[in-house]
Amino acid sequence: MNFDVDRTDFRHTRSLATEPPTELADGQVLLELESFAITANNISYAASGDMLDYWGFFPTDAPWGRIPVMGIGRITRSANPDIEVGGRYFGFFPMSDFHVVTASPSTDGFVDRGEHRAKHASTYRNFNLVGNDPAYDPDTEGQYLIARGLFITSYLADDFLGEQEFFGATTALVTSASSRTSIALAHRLKARGGVHVVGLTSGRNIEFVRTVGLYDTVIAYEDIETLDGSEPAVMVDMAGNADVITRVHNHFGDQLKYSCRVGATHWDAGGALGDLPGATPTFFFAPSQMKKRSNEWGREVFETTVGTALADFLDHSRAWMVIERSSGIEALEAVYRATLEGDTSPEKGQIVSLSAATA
Repeated sequence: MNFDVDRTDFRHTRSLATEPPTELADGQVLLELESFAITANNISYAASGDMLDYWGFFPTDAPWGRIPVMGIGRITRSANPDIEVGGRYFGFFPMSDFHVVTASPSTDGFVDRGEHRAKHASTYRNFNLVGNDPAYDPDTEGQYLIARGLFITSYLADDFLGEQEFFGATTALVTSASSRTSIALAHRLKARGGVHVVGLTSGRNIEFVRTVGLYDTVIAYEDIETLDGSEPAVMVDMAGNADVITRVHNHFGDQLKYSCRVGATHWDAGGALGDLPGATPTFFFAPSQMKKRSNEWGREVFETTVGTALADFLDHSRAWMVIERSSGIEALEAVYRATLEGDTSPEKGQIVSLSAATA
């Protein structure tokens, strides 16, 4: 079963019944996708699918696309002598019940070597053996599925801002403050210290965002103009909301020292920004910062450092994240639509399975 989205209209979807191949080519492996997370991050993938080629991860016939999701799959067949049947791997998958990968073994698992994946950053092509991941705990597998992939973006955004000494700012504004990527960023910013972290969110999510306990100040979008615009600030935008971005720029003016664009949780509120006061909005491409740090620190040190930070975040998430599991194509459709429309409860992490073995 595959779940596809119309690239020109994210509300238009289709489900296709599929069967795994009877034979695998040399080097290929077949994974049964046990379960995967659906978050606002996946909507951001769709919104930036053309710009960042997320649609190219798992191509299908136009105008359809397959949004990448982060999940755990089990090897059920292998035509690769270096990869055993039974191993469970975390990575990027299509919303499906199985996935075939042309695999090349790596230190932590294997890498997708398919021709259509060659142009994608390695972090999007890696499949990591969960049993060897220090951050993995069966008791928090749901939280792991939700946060394992998006946390790296948050970690690297914090690392980048810290490296730049926050461009001289004393305040860090984080939009879509209830999203997991924003909460993970707030977790890193709080651990680093040195800046006042302001979470911007919708009015209905204010109490939840405060309960998380990671932001120094939490305000609703309609109250942006109540902030002290004379304080030097940076903004990390996870929402992609043109109105919010414009208002922040207009309010802080030249005191907005850096405007970092990361996500698009408000996918239907985008639009041209025009000329804005303050720093020019700049897209943050996490793989570039990852490559830089991996080269400087060495891959092993980088992975260990991120893994330790992830484990801390997962432990923190026990206090506020509630995992909800569902199975079947109808459940996936419902979760996807609720996430697309922003009709989800921020404390709930949605884990879905299309696999008959785990349904």
